[in-house]
Order: sequence, then structure tokens, then C-alpha cells
Amino acid sequence: MQNFAVRQRGDVASSFEYVEGWGMAIGAHARVLRPRSTEEILRAFELARRDGVSLALRGGGNSYGDASVNERGYVLDISRMDRVLAFDRESGVVVAEPGVTIEKLWKTILPHGFWPRVVSGTMFPTLAGALAANIHGKNNFAVGTIGDACREFDIVLPTGELRTCSRERNADLFHAAIGGFGLLGCFSRIVLETKHIYSGNVRVRGISTRNLREMMQYFEANKTRADYLVGWIDCFPGGDDSGRGLIHDAEYLKPGEDAHPEDTLRIAHQELPANIMGLFPKSQVWRILSLFNTDLGMRSINAAKYVAGMLEGLGEPYLQSHAGFSFLLDYVPNWKWAYGRQRVDRGLIQYQPFVPDAVAHEVHTELLARCRKVGQVPYLGVFKRHRPDPFWLTHAVDGWSFALDFKVTPTRRAQLWKLCDELTEVVIAAGGRFYFAKDAVVAAEDTARFLPHDKLAAFAKLKRACDPETLLDGNLYRRAFRDWLVAS
Repeated sequence: MQNFAVRQRGDVASSFEYVEGWGMAIGAHARVLRPRSTEEILRAFELARRDGVSLALRGGGNSYGDASVNERGYVLDISRMDRVLAFDRESGVVVAEPGVTIEKLWKTILPHGFWPRVVSGTMFPTLAGALAANIHGKNNFAVGTIGDACREFDIVLPTGELRTCSRERNADLFHAAIGGFGLLGCFSRIVLETKHIYSGNVRVRGISTRNLREMMQYFEANKTRADYLVGWIDCFPGGDDSGRGLIHDAEYLKPGEDAHPEDTLRIAHQELPANIMGLFPKSQVWRILSLFNTDLGMRSINAAKYVAGMLEGLGEPYLQSHAGFSFLLDYVPNWKWAYGRQRVDRGLIQYQPFVPDAVAHEVHTELLARCRKVGQVPYLGVFKRHRPDPFWLTHAVDGWSFALDFKVTPTRRAQLWKLCDELTEVVIAAGGRFYFAKDAVVAAEDTARFLPHDKLAAFAKLKRACDPETLLDGNLYRRAFRDWLVAS
């Protein structure tokens, strides 16, 4: 976010800024309010109400699309509420303010032998943002989403109420606000369960696969043993090679397998290196990547990665730090700038459909074929196995997701959005769903088709009760939610 002017608005720090999605392809100027307490959240609500504008909630700004963009109102950024309030070293239960990042969480608990049960591919989202999006990780098939790891939370409603929610108390609000993208209220306190670990390392296997079918077969054969499974896919080849890629399969070390856990559980052991081979700063790697950010260049990089993956697959399992394995997106700082740095008409979007197991191979193969046919091949594809969860607006299914990174340029944009509309029809017809933390294209009429009607109606009713003035609004709400919420 670019900061243009700073002033105080009723004791709530604020500034006028350009606020964009992480993928840089979508953004708008807005007044950004940064509360430091529950009281200031309430004052921010009052300021928006007084000025006759809406609020969109924002955490670390890591959603790819428009989840925290609000071109018609204010943005409420909770990142300054970033204290870890309590940590039980016996149970691993953490109590935190909403702006605590995943990075701050793991750095707090790791030295005591704990790790977050669920993390995203980057360590920079806030816990409030993670909970609002109901993020999943490479272990979703085994442990579910971050919502499954949440014991309770406090939420500030636009009505001025503060409610404590859990599976037993205010259960409807608990299951609607998790994955509700800040449309019902603002988290002010979060209680999470974490996992006890016996080493700062995981044991990793690299498995090269010739096509999507082979990758899915490996996942199914190993999902009861592995703690983490994730597949990288080269989206360029077709035919028998369609979906070729590399699986990373990781397991926690058991008690006694790490001879020196006091060393591997240190923060220093987890830190990602700042330089390549100790010489070239990673902060400048995006400049090199930008030279290859073309169809030809990315075809070459993907082919080279596949060959490297074949060699890795021939090797023995190896040890890798939890941070090194979990936060692959953080290895190269600002790698997204290779897609066009600070240009509103450029960047990337991620399209991530979730498709039921029975039809996943057919559907995901069809999606790739359609991309290749129109010359809009994703530059990066990530494949994961999932399980259902109880949250009302959940993206999860008993099946598979395929995260596809598309380059956005002025000449490709219209065709890309049209392609995504066509892909969406294929996904919805197959009973699939979408993940709004990544999404930038799904329309409200599509949302109403893939989410259960009873949950949509219940969410709309709860929205009217918690936010009768529709104070919590934003680009995502207007694009993907408003029509069916108003109609329900």
C-alpha cells in the first residue's frame, strides 16, 4: 500500500493510500484506518457510519484478488493489533490479537516445541485474515483448515456488540465468521490450538510424476501416512504428459529421531537465507525472473524444474526446516514483481477451483486443456488434496484443488477473464467450489450456484442481524456476495 497522507480520525490512525490485492492486478485508493484496540475498532465503525461509507477489513494484504479492496469506502487494517496475549506451554494453546502474523505465531511457539497446525504458503498473513479466509495448508487432507484449529474468538460487530464465539457458544456466528471474509464483524481476539513437535525439521521426499493421474494415485496411496502432501505441476505439456510434476511429501520427526532438537527448534535454524550461495541477494531475484516472465520463458523454467524434480525424485529423503518447507512463497522476496511491478494494469491472478474426488481428474485435465487451447497457460500450478469442513461459506470439498497463476497484462486481461468464466462453468457443473482468498473473477450468480442454498440463506439472515446497515462492504462483497445476500 502506498501512503499519501496521514492524519487522525477520532483517535484512530488513518491515511489515504492505494490498496491493492497481493496479485497487483486489482486495487483502489481508500482511506485506511488502523485501530490498536477493540475500542478503536468501534470508533472506526462509527467514523465510517458518520461519513456514510462502508468498510472492508484487511489483515496482511495477502489475498490475491479484491478481498480487502474497497474503492467506495474505507479499509480497516488490523495489523497494528499484533500482541500474543498468552501461550500455554503445556497444551500449546495460543491467545492472540487479530494482527498477529503467522510469522510471529511460529516464532513465539517453536522454541517451546510447537508449530501452527495450519499455515499458508507464506508466513505474512495475519491470524484474523487467515481465519476470515479459513486458510488451508499442505496438510488439509489430514487436519482441515485453520478454522478447525480455532477454539474460540471475540468478534466486534457493526452494531457495537462484542461476542465471544466457539463451537458451543454463538455457534452459528462461529461457523459463519470463519471463512466469512469480514462481512459480519472484526475479530479482536483469537484462540488457536497448535501442534506439539519433537524437531525443528521435517523429513521430505521428492517424487516426480509423469502426469496428473500418477500424482493423484500417489496422494491417495500415501495420505494416511504423510503429514503434508503438495504437488507442483508444469501446466504447459498436453497429451500423456498433461499434469506432469513433482510431489513433496513430508512427515514430522518422531520423539528421539532428532539427535539435537535444542538446535533445530531455534529460530535461527528456521530463517530463510537472504542470499543465493551466500552471495547474490534474493531481494533482487525478481529482476532476473522478470526477464523470463513470458510464455516462452516460463515454458523453459517449468521444463527445467521438471527435470530437476526427476533428479530429486531419484534421491533419498532429506531433512528441511519447518519454515523452509512451509513457506516456499517467501524464498524469493517480492517475486510477484516479475509480473509487472506497481502497474495497476499488470500483475497476476490465481484461479483455484476445488473439485470433488470422483470427477477431479477429468475436470482438472479439461481445465488445463482449455487454457492451452486459448494460449493462456498458467505459469504456476499447485495441486492439493482436501477434506470437507463445517464452515458455512467453505471452499473445501472431499476432493482436490488446483491453484493456477495467470499473468495479467492489458492485452491479455479481457481474454483471461472470459477464459475464467468458461472454466467456472466447468467447475460448477462438476459440483466444485472456489476460494475467495485467491479469487478475482467469480460473480455473485456463480457463488449462489456452488454454495449450499440453506447456508447462503442462513448467512444472509446473520448478516442482517450483525450488520443491519451493511457497513461491512468492499469490492469482494459487491462482486461475489451482494446480489444473493440482498435476495435472500
